[in-house]
This record gives sequence, structure tokens and C-alpha cells, in this order.
Amino acid sequence: MSRPADRAEYVHDQQVLLESQVQAINRFPDQNPHPVLRISDDGRLTYANLSSEPVRRALGVEVGDAVPAAQLERLRSAAATPGDRVEVMDGVRTFALLPVPVPDLGFTNVYGTDITAEKVVAKFPGQNPHPVLRMTREGTLIYANAASQPIVAGLQLQMGAPLPPDLRRDLLASLERGVRDPVEIGCGDQIFELLPVLIPEFDFVNIYGTDVTAARQVALAKEETERLLLNILPPPIARRLRSGERVIADRFEDSTLLIADIVGFTTISSRMSANELVELLNEIFSALDALVDHHGLEKVKTIGDAYWVIGGVPVQTADHVERVADFALGMVATIEGMQAGMPHPISCRIGINCGPVVAGVIGTKRTIYDVWGDTVNMASRMESLGMPGRIQVTAAVYERLRGRFTFEERGTIEVKGMGPTATYFLTGRVAGGSG
Repeated sequence: MSRPADRAEYVHDQQVLLESQVQAINRFPDQNPHPVLRISDDGRLTYANLSSEPVRRALGVEVGDAVPAAQLERLRSAAATPGDRVEVMDGVRTFALLPVPVPDLGFTNVYGTDITAEKVVAKFPGQNPHPVLRMTREGTLIYANAASQPIVAGLQLQMGAPLPPDLRRDLLASLERGVRDPVEIGCGDQIFELLPVLIPEFDFVNIYGTDVTAARQVALAKEETERLLLNILPPPIARRLRSGERVIADRFEDSTLLIADIVGFTTISSRMSANELVELLNEIFSALDALVDHHGLEKVKTIGDAYWVIGGVPVQTADHVERVADFALGMVATIEGMQAGMPHPISCRIGINCGPVVAGVIGTKRTIYDVWGDTVNMASRMESLGMPGRIQVTAAVYERLRGRFTFEERGTIEVKGMGPTATYFLTGRVAGGSG
């Protein structure tokens, strides 16, 4: 057990130590060349040396005043992490403030350092490997580092001369918006993003360049890949493949399939050169592609001179039978309208059936989205057993559309594998119906 004398001696020693610490803390030389301030825990400025005048102006406070809430919050936030600094500006000068809490005495010392020169060097290193230019607020070029020469040469910039009007306008507009909004320019084979940053200390604008040529080439390649993918697959199916699905097979209980081919194509092709034949098919199928998009349908595939279109797959729609019927009528009208420019007269056979199908992606090379099932087989029979220039449909299609479309009864025909089958020719829409 300690003696009373020992305890008294210990208390005395602690008091002496505390007084010496207080004296050391209070020993702020007014002639210190660096700013020194003290802020009480309740947020008031209780001390500031002579060198701190520009910092006090930047903070908007004098000794005895409460430190503005925003500035106080910044200082307290920095004080919570040892070594963190707060930057403030007074005119063209920038100061770094290091807050050091003294919790035992209820205040925080703030030590300031003038970092104006350091900031300028850091913001504008001449050896920066990336392009850096400088312009006045009015848009006159006053500096360009070595790495910016492709931009200077590509845009034919001249020191002391205004930047090109469009570029100057875009850069100044970006500054006015107050967000990091780069301006993209092309210089020969290179593409750059230019980010304007106002340097208020010196009242000019630094322009930081980034070569984004490779990034843009990658983006263009991705867009081209996407375009090609969407040329062979419906968008919903393309998205599923991109998400990682490897086997796509869906059953649709209700759909409408149209299959068409050009009558006498073999004879026509024998009279034409290869180029003429491809040009003919391209002209016809391009016109039909536009018609598919107009009616919100999906082109399944083309096989030689055959053209397959489906409704209600892969996106289900309640009116898919009607849409396909409208497409078929439009197809006949389109081909008839193209006759004048054709080297040989052409017509098409069209077959339509509706019902359930299985649809999916097959193969790992030259992947296609295809459809299978009895509905497909019957649509194929409607086409092959049809007549030139006519649209042959099954009884199922007729039942779904009668009253809104006009038909001509063909009668019963023998369909291989199906037996006697009632069929109809679709001839038009009922007067007053929409199309």
C-alpha cells in the first residue's frame, strides 16, 4: 500500500507536467512564417498568429468568431483522420491546413502551409505523359506540353491564337455546366477527350487530354458485333445468350407462321448471272424485311428463295394471326409493285398456319433461331401446295380471321402426312377494317 507522501509527490509531478505542456502549446510565436490557428471545441477561433491572415480570409473568420459551419465540418472531418489536410484559397494562393486535436485542453490547433507553387507544378507537369494544354478564360491557347503535339498538329493550333470556334465553345460550355464533362475531338486517326479545368489561382483553364482511340475502336467493334448478332437473332434471344444461356428452347402454344417462296425460281436463276440473282433476292428480301419490322413480326430465316416469318414468337402478342395476314397481303402488293423494275416477271406462293411451335437456338457455329413442330410442317405444305400469287391458309387461320378478312374457299386438298385438308385463299381485309 502506497504512503500519503508518495501520493502527494505524484500529484505534484503530474501538475508540473501538465503546466509545462500547456506552456509548450501556448508558446505560439507571432513571427512564425507559417499560419497557426486554434479552434475551441465549441467551434470558435480563439487564436491566430500574424501569418494566418490569408487563411482567416479564406475561412471567413476572425479571432473570437464562430468558424463557419461548412469550414468547421471540413476541419473536423480531416482531424478525425491523422494526416488529412484541408485546402483553402485566398485569391491566387492555396493553403493546406492540418488540424491537430488537443482533446485534454478542449481545442484543435490548425497548422497552415502555402502550397500554391506545389499545386501549380502538380497540376501542370511539363513531363506529363498525357496531353495538357492551357487557355485563357476567353479561349486563347497559351501553353501546350510535348504530349499534346498530336492535338496541336491535328487541329493546327497556334500559340497565342484562339482555339477553333467550335472547340472553344464546347470547352467553355463544359466549364459553365460545372461538371466533369469532356469534349471529344478527332485528330487524324486519333480520338481525344479534352477535360477543361478552371485554375482560379491564376485565372486560366487547363485542358487535360486523354487518348481514347483504342476505347472507341473497342466500342465500335462491340456495336458491330451487336448489330450482326441482332441480324441473325431476335433481341430477347440475343440477350439470353449474352447472359450465359447455352441451350434455348421454348414452347409457344399459339403462333402464326408464314412461309413463302418465289415461283419458278430455278428457271429464273438459270437466265441470270450470279450477281444479278443475288441482287434480285436482296432487293426483294430487303423490302420484305422492312415490312416485317412494320408489322412487328420476326423473320425466322431465308433458305434460298424461301422466306419465313413468324408472329407471337419470341414475344407473344394477342393479334399475331392478324399481323401475319396483313404482312402476307403487303408482301403480295410489294412484289407486284416491283414488277416494272424486274428483269423477269416474278410471283410468290405463300402459306400460313397457326398453332403451337417449339422455338430455339441450334448449333454453335452460324447459330440461328429456328422453329419446329406440326404447325411448321403444315405451313410448309400450305406454301408448297399453293398457287402463284395466292395466300393459302389453313382452316385454323380462317376461323381466327373470318369476319375481319375476306377469303376464297379453295376446298379440300390432299396433304401428305395430313390427309384431306380444308384450305382457303386469303384475299384481303373486310371493307373498313384496319391494316
